[in-house]
Amino acid sequence: MIPIKNEQEINIMRRNGQVLALILKKLENATKSDISTFQLEELANKLIFNYGYKPSFKGYNNYPAALCVSLNDEIVHALPHRNKVVKKGDIVTIDLGICKDGFHVDSAISFAIPPIQKNAAKLLLITKKSLALAIKSIRPDIKLGQISSIIQKTIENHGFSVIKDLVGHGIGKKLHEKPSILNYGSPKTGPILKEGMVLAIEPMASLGSDQIKKSSDNFGYLTKDNSLAAHFEHTVLVTKNGAEILTQ
Repeated sequence: MIPIKNEQEINIMRRNGQVLALILKKLENATKSDISTFQLEELANKLIFNYGYKPSFKGYNNYPAALCVSLNDEIVHALPHRNKVVKKGDIVTIDLGICKDGFHVDSAISFAIPPIQKNAAKLLLITKKSLALAIKSIRPDIKLGQISSIIQKTIENHGFSVIKDLVGHGIGKKLHEKPSILNYGSPKTGPILKEGMVLAIEPMASLGSDQIKKSSDNFGYLTKDNSLAAHFEHTVLVTKNGAEILTQ
């Protein structure tokens, strides 16, 4: 059963989403060449605490940090480290969830540290576009597969690969709720969307293969062929006439 949020719950998630967007923007602005990913983790914890929130990821499935910071061929869930340093030309993905008043929100951004390779810039643009087009298609009474199909077509039509083994999810009282949201598939499949559902939609794409592997610490996921990856995510409310992005 996919949870339906009431007006009070939506207002909490809306407020939480606005705070998350502010924190992500500050983290992006702080990400420069030669900063360590652990310094970003420290900043994330400080910001989350200052806003009066809790980190959603810390302790979830034993994940020991508040922030996921993935570089280049790392797709998602990469642990911050003191010796992992951002360099010029890197693709950086920052993924963060926060919680307050019993409700989680989740969002991710990918960006590059100049100078940016042309193929990397296009990968970022198209992955972000796939999320925007998927959200634009949302309305009550469509099947979830429509979102998945749009993401897949947008990414693959530009010659990139969709990461098929990692998915989006419902979100609310739990960080991960039903449904699982594939980034590929048929528009005629999946549950029917209803007003009040809240979805964490998160396309992931690579320049090369869609195959993935686990990192040595067993938390992160990387592209198997070490090709560059991108990941964007928003927490999105299904509304009466369409969709509202809660994390912007």
